[in-house]
Amino acid sequence: MGIFIMRPSGSADLIADRRRRALAFLDEGLSLHEVARIIGCNASSVMRWRDARLKNGDEAFIVHFSPGRPPKLSTAQKRKLEKILLKGAVAHGYSTALWTTARIANVIEKKFGVRYHPDHIGRLMSWLGWSHQKPERRALERDEERIERWKTQEWPRIKKTPDGWAPISSL
Repeated sequence: MGIFIMRPSGSADLIADRRRRALAFLDEGLSLHEVARIIGCNASSVMRWRDARLKNGDEAFIVHFSPGRPPKLSTAQKRKLEKILLKGAVAHGYSTALWTTARIANVIEKKFGVRYHPDHIGRLMSWLGWSHQKPERRALERDEERIERWKTQEWPRIKKTPDGWAPISSL
């Protein structure tokens, strides 16, 4: 089992400077293993930087970051999805206007032929500038006028002190 040393975090300039320092130590006559110990990396990395400099010159110091997995939907498709979602869930055959991640995943699969796990829809929605919303749960029978009347008339009469709760006894 080998020992893995992760590349340190930092800007591309910091990482390129680290590579320049390593190669400067090599130029001074230090071995690959000595340079690796001083810099805090594997000797194979120092060797790779050395070989890249021989082949490409100063371009060897350019830091290339991995772009990650390519997106499943193009930017144009994401914009089209947003227009689709703005029409509402009912327009797409759902019984309520609520968009859930599962519903959005189904629409994406139907319209674009791309499968998204519902757990990953949140990132996509965030990219579109949408945020997660949780509907308020209220009884259909709720009477707002009656509740407001209770708050203004009954509650002040029931309340023990103007500041709220107060102990009944001094124990």
